[in-house]
Amino acid sequence: MPMLEVRSLQVNLPGPRGVAPALRGIDFGLERGQTVGLIGESGCGKSMTALALMGLMPEGASVSGSIRFDGQELLGLDDRAMCALRGRRIGMVFQEPMTALNPLHTVGAQVAEPLRRHLGMGRAQARAEALRLLERVHLPQPAQRLDAYPHQLSGGQRQRVMIAAALACGPDLLIADEPTTALDVTIQREILDLIAELVAESGMALLLISHDLGVMAQNVDRVFVMYGGTIVESGPTASVFERLAHPYSRGLFNARPRLGGGRGQKLVTIPGRVPELVDLPPGCPFIDRCHRALDLCREPPPAFAVGPDHAARCFNMEPVT
Repeated sequence: MPMLEVRSLQVNLPGPRGVAPALRGIDFGLERGQTVGLIGESGCGKSMTALALMGLMPEGASVSGSIRFDGQELLGLDDRAMCALRGRRIGMVFQEPMTALNPLHTVGAQVAEPLRRHLGMGRAQARAEALRLLERVHLPQPAQRLDAYPHQLSGGQRQRVMIAAALACGPDLLIADEPTTALDVTIQREILDLIAELVAESGMALLLISHDLGVMAQNVDRVFVMYGGTIVESGPTASVFERLAHPYSRGLFNARPRLGGGRGQKLVTIPGRVPELVDLPPGCPFIDRCHRALDLCREPPPAFAVGPDHAARCFNMEPVT
């Protein structure tokens, strides 16, 4: 049995124009020690999936389906039960540490909080462990940083603090939501290498969320391509990148920047834009932007096998090249 099993997950959000489907029947699983990635443009449902797993839904959201973690159904759990899991068995590195960290509390206090709450450590013991964790994530001058506030640290340093807090209790699953957003390229590589090192060291599972194809290619075993609240292609990372069966997956790949391009050369783009959730078509969510769309695509496509453990929801897949 997978450690994490998500089935038919749907999330609807209320809005001024009516109910908007943020997630439309998400299915995936995650084994212990496995690394998987969710990739897609902003607004495709990646972060909403992470929030659903953590039980941190926006006010008024309705959620249906199933999220089972080690055999326990998470949907429907009360706040007390979810709080016992968050930080203890499921850790999360949020997209923007400056807003996720509390500006009124020191770095040391925020890393120590889950240790005191979940493991019952005293103040002195938790502070000592917080120092060890900050050393573990390679924060410069960790002893001096314990009493610093988030605004006194750089973006990369704040992200290391977030990782230390997420790993404090030795979770079984780490969710990293765009952990390198707004960081320069060198710091991005350091943060991703750090996460990979810590995951390998502890044997935890990793769910990595990103819009960067390069990040996925180098950091996860399996990838799920999302668009319009739906997983449109999934499979082993090498297989997905080799085949790119769904037109959206191919579009993402072709739109990536390339080294050696001529000066002033324009990037390839996917026509159109991601529609508002309330405007998503009833069939394939990508139909209005797809160069291979058929009349048949007005119906929701099932998942068709592309290769071993590799599937895509498309009636007219990209040809093998």
